[in-house]
Amino acid sequence: MPSGKSPGQARPGASRPRAGGPGRGRGAPVRIPQRRTAGDVLAGLGALVVLALLVGGVPYALLTLAGPPISPELLDLDLFTSTVGPSTIIAVLVLLVWLAWFQLVVCVIVEVYAGVRRVGMPARVPLSGGTQALANRLVSAVLVLFTAGAVAVPIAHMGKPVPVRVAPVAYAAPVAETATLETFRTTKKVYVVQPPHGRHHESLWEIAEKCLGDGRRYPEIYRLNQHKAQPDGTRLQMADLIRPGWVLDMPDDARNVHVVPSEQKRAETLELHPGRAKVVDKPEPRTGVEVGGKSLDLTPPAQRTQEPREEKPSQEPAQEPATEKPRAEEPRAEVPRAEEPGAQEPSAQEPSAEKPETEKPQAENPQAEKPQAEQPAPDESTPGLDLVDYLAGASLAAAGLLLILGRRRREQLWRRAFGHRVARPRDDAAKAETALRLGADAPGTRMLDTGLRLLGAELAAQDRTPPTVYAAHLSPRRLDLWVHPPQQNAPAPWQATDGGQIWRLAAHEGRLLEEQPGGAPYPGLVSLGTNGAGRVLVDLEAAQGLINITGPQTTAALAALAVELATNRWSDRMRVTLVGFGEELTAIAPDRIKAVGSLAEVLPDLEATAAPREQVLKGRVTGSPRDAHYLLCAVTPTHDEVRRLALLAKNDTAGYVVAGEIAHATWTVEIIDDGRAKLPELGLEVTAQLLPRRHYRALVDLFVTAENMDGEAVPEAEALDILHPPMVEIRMLGPIEVMGAEALEDGRMDLAAELLVYLATHPGGVHPVVLGGVLWPRGVQTMVRDATIARVIDWLGPDHLFTDEAGRLRLGPGVRTDWALFRELVRRSHHDHSARAVLLERALGLVRGPLLSGRPRGRYAWLAADELEYDVSAGVADAAHRLCEVRLAHGEPEGAIAAVRAGLLLAADDEGLWRDLLRATHATGDVVRLRAVVEGLTRRSASHPYGSGLAPEPEALIDELLPSWRIHVVRESTA
Repeated sequence: MPSGKSPGQARPGASRPRAGGPGRGRGAPVRIPQRRTAGDVLAGLGALVVLALLVGGVPYALLTLAGPPISPELLDLDLFTSTVGPSTIIAVLVLLVWLAWFQLVVCVIVEVYAGVRRVGMPARVPLSGGTQALANRLVSAVLVLFTAGAVAVPIAHMGKPVPVRVAPVAYAAPVAETATLETFRTTKKVYVVQPPHGRHHESLWEIAEKCLGDGRRYPEIYRLNQHKAQPDGTRLQMADLIRPGWVLDMPDDARNVHVVPSEQKRAETLELHPGRAKVVDKPEPRTGVEVGGKSLDLTPPAQRTQEPREEKPSQEPAQEPATEKPRAEEPRAEVPRAEEPGAQEPSAQEPSAEKPETEKPQAENPQAEKPQAEQPAPDESTPGLDLVDYLAGASLAAAGLLLILGRRRREQLWRRAFGHRVARPRDDAAKAETALRLGADAPGTRMLDTGLRLLGAELAAQDRTPPTVYAAHLSPRRLDLWVHPPQQNAPAPWQATDGGQIWRLAAHEGRLLEEQPGGAPYPGLVSLGTNGAGRVLVDLEAAQGLINITGPQTTAALAALAVELATNRWSDRMRVTLVGFGEELTAIAPDRIKAVGSLAEVLPDLEATAAPREQVLKGRVTGSPRDAHYLLCAVTPTHDEVRRLALLAKNDTAGYVVAGEIAHATWTVEIIDDGRAKLPELGLEVTAQLLPRRHYRALVDLFVTAENMDGEAVPEAEALDILHPPMVEIRMLGPIEVMGAEALEDGRMDLAAELLVYLATHPGGVHPVVLGGVLWPRGVQTMVRDATIARVIDWLGPDHLFTDEAGRLRLGPGVRTDWALFRELVRRSHHDHSARAVLLERALGLVRGPLLSGRPRGRYAWLAADELEYDVSAGVADAAHRLCEVRLAHGEPEGAIAAVRAGLLLAADDEGLWRDLLRATHATGDVVRLRAVVEGLTRRSASHPYGSGLAPEPEALIDELLPSWRIHVVRESTA
C-alpha cells in the first residue's frame, strides 16, 4: 500500500549499529523497499524550502533590515531610568524576533537529531510547544524525502541465511477452472509492542535486539508485518513507525515472544484460464488469539461489528463500490448485462448486486467475560451493544426518531416547572436513545429529502409525471434512483447514467441544496437494509401489487418498516395502518400510525379511497397531494382477503406488505435466519433492517417517557470549596476546554476531553471496563482502552487522574468543572439573600454557549443515558429566571434582560426564559424593542428544527403585552 506519511508522525532515518551492540561488523546494506508518492516528494521539497527560508533567510533579513540581535540602545544602562522612545521599542521587538528564531533553530536541531539517530520521542524544548510542533512537521516531511525510498542498514557477517518470502509464480495451464490450495500453520510467534515509558518508544531495532539477538535483523520483522492490519485498523507503512498495542508476527527463531495458535489460513487460490494461470494469496482475517492467558482480538476496529449491522462508511472512503442495480422483471426496468452496450462492468472492488460480499465478523463486547480483576462493580453497567447494533444501524430511521423525540422534549420544556428537570429515559429506553444518537444519519436524510423534493419541483415545472422509482441507493458519495422506464433527460442537478436507468445526485451537490418547498414525490421509499456500499431503499408503491414478507423475523421487519415510514422527513401526508401488531407505536407518531386487529376493519375504507397512480404522482408535485397510505399486515389473510388486497394493490397508489405465504404477490421479501433480506424480483440481497422485540419496547418506552410532563426534582448540589482555584479546569458550559494542562497532540484531544468530562461528572469513580463501554459503545480492545487511559494519565498527571483501591478511575481534588462551580454558586445564593444577585450573576457568567458545544459528531452519545444534559439545562434556566426576578423586583429591567439572555445561550429551548425576556423587555417601556423581541421569537419558532410553532403560554403573554403583534406578523408573511 502507499507509504502515506503525515506530519507529526515518528520520523524514519538511516539506522546504525549501536555501540556495544551484538554482532558488530560490516557488510552489504539490506534495503527495505517503501513506496513514496508524488505527494510525499512535493511535501518534502516544500518543507525543505520552508526550512531553508526560516533557518537561513530569517537571520539574513534581520541583519539586513534590522541589525544585530542586541542594539547599542539596549546596552545603555540609562535605558531603565530614561523615557522609552519608539526606537527602544523597535529594538526590543527585534530582540524578541531573534529569540524566536533561535528557539526555532534549537527545535530543528533537536528534531533532526531525533530523526537521524532514531532516539524515539525527541527531547522537549522548554516553552516551545507550537514552535517544536512546526519543526516536527517540517523535519518529518524532509526526512521522508530523503529516506522513504530505502532505509539502508549495514548487517553483520552472514552466519545464516535471512528468511526470504517467495513471490507467487505464474504457471501455464490450458484449462478453465479454479482450484484452492490451503496450507495451515498450527502455531506462530507474536510480539505486542509495549506502551512508551517517558520519552522512550519501542522501535523495530530494539524488538529485533530483544527477540532475535541482533537489531540489524529488524527488516525481517518489517517484511512479515508490512501489509498486516493492526488492532487499531492501521497498517505498518514505515519501518520507523510502530505504535503501542500493535501485534507483530515474528520469525520462527524469535524468543521472548508469545506462542499462539495460528488462526490464519493461507488460502492460495489458483485461478486457471485458457493458456494462463496465476496464484493469488488470500489470507483470511484473524479473529483472535490467546496471549498470556487473555483473549487478544486481532480484528481491525473497522471490521469489528456484530450481525446484523450496517457497515458504517468512513468520512473519506478511498474508493466506493459502484452502485448495485437490482434486476427488475417486467414491467419494471431491465438491467443490462455486462457485455451489453452501456452496461457497467464490475471491477474487482465492485461487488455485484446479486452477490454482495459483506463480511460480518463479531464485535468485542465490553460486557464479555473478563478476568476477575477487571469486572466492574454491580452498580455499574455498560451500554447495551445489541441495542446499538440494531438501532444505530437504522441510520435514516434513527434520524427521524430523534427529530420527533426533539419535538416531544420541546413540549416538555414548555411545561417544565421551576426547580424541576424534564423526565429522562432510563434503562433500555436510555440505551435506545444512545444508539439513535450514534447512528443517526442527518446529512443523508436531508439530502434524500431535499433531493427528492427538488426533483419533483423540476418535473412539475416541465409538466412531466415523475417516473416510477422502484429502489434507491444512498451512500456517502451519492444518491441513486433506479427508475422505470429508463429516461435520459433527468432534471439538473440530477444526472442520468446507465442508459437512463439510474438518476444520480452527487453528495457534494446534494449537500448544497436548500430546503425545498415542493411536495414529496416518493413517500413510499423505505429502507430494506444495507450492503457494503450503503443503504438500499425500495418504494412500496412501485410493486403495484402485494409485497409478501416471509421468514422467522417478519414482525421485526414490519416494525422497522413502520417506524421509518412514520418518522421520515421525505414524506408529507402519510397514513400507516398496522394490522395485528404495533398498537404501542402510535405513541411515536399518533398522527401517522393507526393500529387495527384485522384486515376486515380497514378493507372497506381502502377500497373506497383507491386512486389511480398517475393522478396521485402528478398531484404530489403540483400542489394537490393525496394522503400516502401503506398497510403493513402481520397476520396471514384469508383467501378472500388476499384476492381483495391484490385487486386493491393493482389499482391503488399505495403499498401493501403482508406476512405469511400468500398467492398473487408481486414481490417477495425473504428474511432468513442470519438476518439477511432477499428480494429476488429486484435482485437484492442485503443485511435486513429489523426491530426485534426488546428494541421495539425500548423505543416505545423512550417516547412514553417523552410524554411525561410532570418532570423530576433537581437535587441540590453538595458543598464545594471554591476559595482555592483548581489546577485543571474542565469547561463544559459552552465549547469544550481543558484549562491548566499542556496541549495534547492533534487527533487525541477529543477523546481525552470526553474521558475527562465523563469522569468529572461521575465523581464516585468509574471502572475502566465501564469507561471503555462509554467511550467506545461499539466495542474496543482492552489494549487500546488501557493505552488511551495511560496516555491521558501521563498527559494530565497522576496527581490529577489516578486509580483508587477499588480499581476505579478518579479525578484528583485539583480538577474542577465550571458546572460544579456553577452549582456551588447557585447553592450559596439560596442561603445568602444579601449576595444572591452577585452570586447568580457570577454563575451565569460561566455560561459561554450550549452544553459541550462543538463536540465531534458521534461522540458523547452517553449523554442520552446520563442526567447531565437535563440537570444543566434546568439549572441554568432556573438561575437565569431567579436573577431576572431579582432584577425586576429592584427595578432593573436591563439587568433582567442580561440575565435571561445569558441563560438562553445554553437553554435556548426553555420557553420560561422567553416569557421572562418578554416581561423584562416590556418593563423597559420601549415598544419598538418589545416588538423586535416578539418578531425574533416568532421567526425562531417558525424555523425551529423541531417545529411545533409558538408555545401556548408565550403566545398568550404576547397577546397581553403587545396586542397588535399579529398584524405585523401577517404583514411580514404577506410581503
